[in-house]
Amino acid sequence: MVYACDPQAKDRFPVTEKATQTQPPGYPELFHVFGRIGLLSFGGPAAQIALMQRELVEERGWLDQPAFLRALSFCMLLPGPEAMQLATYAGWRLRGTAGGLLAGLLFVLPGALVIFALALAYASYGQLPVVQALFLGIKAAVVVIVLMALRGLAKRALRGRGDIVIAAMAFVGIFFLQLPFPLIIAAAALWGWWRSRAETTDTTAPSASVPLGQTVSTAALWLALWLVPLGLLLWAEAGLLADLAVFFSTLAVVTFGGAYAVLAYMTQAVVTDFGWLSTAQMIDALGLAETTPGPLILVTQFVGILAGLSQGGTGLGIAAGIVTLWMTFIPCFLWIFTGAPYIDALAHKPRLRGALACITAAVVGVIANLSLWFALHVVFAEVTLTQVGPLPSWHTLDLAALGLIVLALLIQLRLAIPLPGFLALMAVAGFAANQAMLMV
Repeated sequence: MVYACDPQAKDRFPVTEKATQTQPPGYPELFHVFGRIGLLSFGGPAAQIALMQRELVEERGWLDQPAFLRALSFCMLLPGPEAMQLATYAGWRLRGTAGGLLAGLLFVLPGALVIFALALAYASYGQLPVVQALFLGIKAAVVVIVLMALRGLAKRALRGRGDIVIAAMAFVGIFFLQLPFPLIIAAAALWGWWRSRAETTDTTAPSASVPLGQTVSTAALWLALWLVPLGLLLWAEAGLLADLAVFFSTLAVVTFGGAYAVLAYMTQAVVTDFGWLSTAQMIDALGLAETTPGPLILVTQFVGILAGLSQGGTGLGIAAGIVTLWMTFIPCFLWIFTGAPYIDALAHKPRLRGALACITAAVVGVIANLSLWFALHVVFAEVTLTQVGPLPSWHTLDLAALGLIVLALLIQLRLAIPLPGFLALMAVAGFAANQAMLMV
């Protein structure tokens, strides 16, 4: 057994010499395998990609290792959840557009159905004292989960002084200067593109596998599926559903680096600009999204449902959840079905690789901001946004929350507990801490 030369892929999964299957699988087999992946895709993108590596490359040989790694690199260039996009690409590679739709939907729908149920239950019971006690532990766990994600990404992405400087500048820009997340990502991409200007493109790179006209028609179809409903909502509704559609369509274009990278930006808009949720509800939403299969960006669906429930009851809540799902994931199909035929050619573009490297370094600083932001809001009851960033009111320090964060960190560092078990354990710890405080 050897490891891929791609340093990011090496940390995630081993490369095997499994031969590629010559005949594409039938739809029933495709449904079985991608349904299984969708139901078991807990633990974030690294675990989800490792699961696809095992199922698609090692056990069945549906994709060869180089093709899998090229597709993974391409998906990391895109905004949106890279694991869901990788599953969509694999389905497209095996059975065309129908296969890609089947694989992508099976990756998302199990978690989306769970989120619908959890959001409805949370709206009904989330404010009960016993539920709040459970969520105290889950919030502490979320702080540590984000810290662990930051630690893993920093090890892979920061490979020199230049990357560290980019990460530090991104942190300062978003935490202290409150610069918009899209501006930080755009600046990092431009710098990486310019920095790689001296590198030459590989002239032996393969060309695209489809005519340009087919690419244009594919892009037009998926743009229409994405933007026509958006336009209709703006024309006919001009209320919550239209606001959700515009905001999450915008978010779908700037979600480089995954859900953790955009969560602080999303929270600021959701809590401060729109007032759809409170900060505490946003942290609860992330905790619940961590417990479900599928991409973590499903937290957007939770936000949409709660916003709808608060403004119009169950019917509007369900409609808001559907609108949010549509505007979040239709762009993913657009990127993959339009760009998939060009993956082999794009893998030889050094300036694109340079832009991606700098975006990834900037995302480290953005997630560091998210880690500190979450920790402040969990440990302190009052946090005020000032000209020099968020500042806590020290007299509102919650010692129980601080102790739970320390406990969660020790558990993560010492014990290899799967994510669902870790969250359940911390929920029990939160309840116990609450009971102890009541007895004092």
